[in-house]
Amino acid sequence: MKAFDLHLATFGMILSVCLLATEAGAAETGVVKAEFIFEKAPFEQCHASTIVEAKNGLVAAWFGGTREKHQDVGIWLSRSEKSNWTPPSEVANGVQSPTIRHPCWNPVLFQPRKGPLLLFYKVGPNPSEWWGMLTQSEDGGRTWAKPRRLPDGILGPIKNKPIQLPNGDILCPSSTEDQGWRVHFERTSDLGVTWKKSDPVNDGLKIAAIQPSILTFADGHLLAVGRTRQQRIFEMISPDGGKTWDEMRLTELLNPNSGIDAVTLKDGGHLLVYNHTTGGRSPLNLGVSSDGKLWEAALVLEDTPGEFSYPAVIQTADGLAHITYTWKRQRVKHVVVDPAKLKGKPMKDGAWPK
Repeated sequence: MKAFDLHLATFGMILSVCLLATEAGAAETGVVKAEFIFEKAPFEQCHASTIVEAKNGLVAAWFGGTREKHQDVGIWLSRSEKSNWTPPSEVANGVQSPTIRHPCWNPVLFQPRKGPLLLFYKVGPNPSEWWGMLTQSEDGGRTWAKPRRLPDGILGPIKNKPIQLPNGDILCPSSTEDQGWRVHFERTSDLGVTWKKSDPVNDGLKIAAIQPSILTFADGHLLAVGRTRQQRIFEMISPDGGKTWDEMRLTELLNPNSGIDAVTLKDGGHLLVYNHTTGGRSPLNLGVSSDGKLWEAALVLEDTPGEFSYPAVIQTADGLAHITYTWKRQRVKHVVVDPAKLKGKPMKDGAWPK
């Protein structure tokens, strides 16, 4: 064997060993797949992804354009077909007239138990002035109806997915930023035609909070968790399906004033994706809990310099968890996790275990 061929064979063996080690390590941590939804796109930046299991497969969306707040920012979408993501396509924009266009923000996909796939998003010059929009798809995200503006004062789910209650009502976690950061909840029983809105559940002063996620429990109570300016994730409980909530309080979980998301699993456990830090948007972490009170460290999704933020997390019918998030404002990353293989470790004094 020639020296070059020998070196090539040796390199191949080393590469194979490295790949096997990587796959074994991923299996041990519960990671099934990690990929980018797209490698190239017709926009410079992207942010605020959302993911859903529609009736015919996974669908993901995000906002993309020159940069956040730029008037050319629209809502972009990809569908998973035969294990591949379709090229990004713009499904909504903020065009108001031939001379006026506003940026779009924070899409949220939701598939009700019955009815079309829903896509909520916001349009407006900034979060203090934006308004809620809704469009629907009857074919799993391939085509979309003409978007319509939600009633005045209704924003829809502000960043994270709604939940559908046993009576069919869709409960949307929402918030406003025009009179302090305040959380409220919106409810629709007819797929977004008519709405009921709660009063703010915090004053925006003691705790400035936005962008809640909702967890559910077998006894019917709900737990909301979300982003704050106080360097901690907030929590509060509803005993009656989101009609009333107890006092908002801070948890021990760190938050650098960045969006989080959470989901309740079919077995009653819970996943929480967030930046476990008080500054910056790296690392991006996955926590697990059996009761929604005590959270344990399960997985570090990203820990290199850069922005890894605004996660969305769901569980699909096969039991796997799917996470999407902003990857350096350049791409949307998709990570698939097997919850059954996640191993939580206690966090002592707020520190993520090594």
